[in-house]
Parts: sequence; C-alpha cells; structure tokens
Amino acid sequence: MVSTSLASDNKAAFRRLIVDGFQAGDPAVVDELVSAALVEHQFGLAGSGAQAIKNLKQAVVDVHALMPDVRYSVDSMVADGDTVWTRMTARGTDSEGAFGHPATGRRIEIAVIDVARFDNGRLVEHWGVPDRFALLAQLGLLAGLVGRRDQAEG
Repeated sequence: MVSTSLASDNKAAFRRLIVDGFQAGDPAVVDELVSAALVEHQFGLAGSGAQAIKNLKQAVVDVHALMPDVRYSVDSMVADGDTVWTRMTARGTDSEGAFGHPATGRRIEIAVIDVARFDNGRLVEHWGVPDRFALLAQLGLLAGLVGRRDQAEG
C-alpha cells in the first residue's frame, strides 16, 4: 500500500513537471522528475527510455514556444497508489503558430487529462490527452468543419 505521504509527493512531482517544465518552458526539470525508463503513451510523444525523454523535453519546448504565456490550472487531481490522475485547463496566447500555420495571436483554452504513474518519486509511465481538437478549432484551423452540424440542423 502506498502511503498518503507518497501519494502527496507524487502529486507534487507531477504539478512541478507541469509548472516548472511546461509552464516555465524548462526541459531540464524532466531530468529531475522523470525516470530514464519512462514509457510514454501520449499520441505524438509515444516511446520508451531515451526516446520518450527526448520527446517529452521537446514537448516542453514546443508548448512553451506556441504559448509563452501558458498557464495551467489544476481543476482536479487524485492520487491512488502510485498513480496520479489530473484534469487541467491550459490557457495561453498563440504567439508562435502551430501545425505549420502562422501565429494567430488568439487566446487558447483547452482541457488536458493526464494519468501519471510514479516509482520512487519519478514518473515512469504517462498517458496524456490534451484536447487537440479544441486547440485546432480555437486557432481557426477547423473553420470549414466547425459549425457544419449546427448549419445543417438550422
């Protein structure tokens, strides 16, 4: 059984990865908080070991480049055993552009769901689900699709 203290430590480690890593744009925090044996399941980042670490660090850089003012609010965080479930909202301004498109200057707000498993205080396995569909819509990259259903019903 994992102690309440250990669960709290795991929650703190995950929060730090988000705030000091993604929000501050510092990929070095990955070396402090993530196991070299990381197994990453998130679409676009999936891999294990050194490749997963490289992908995660690049994601920290990429997210911060897209939205240098990004802020994460933790809407819900639960730890059970060695696993932490987090529901967050990411908010920022598209300052860099995404998916090969120029910056829009638009405000972005998306939901992010993460499941993170820890061992000895280090992240060893991760599943991430950022709402990329909402991101694309808010960047105006789905303009031809968004609203079609409403128009067809109206």
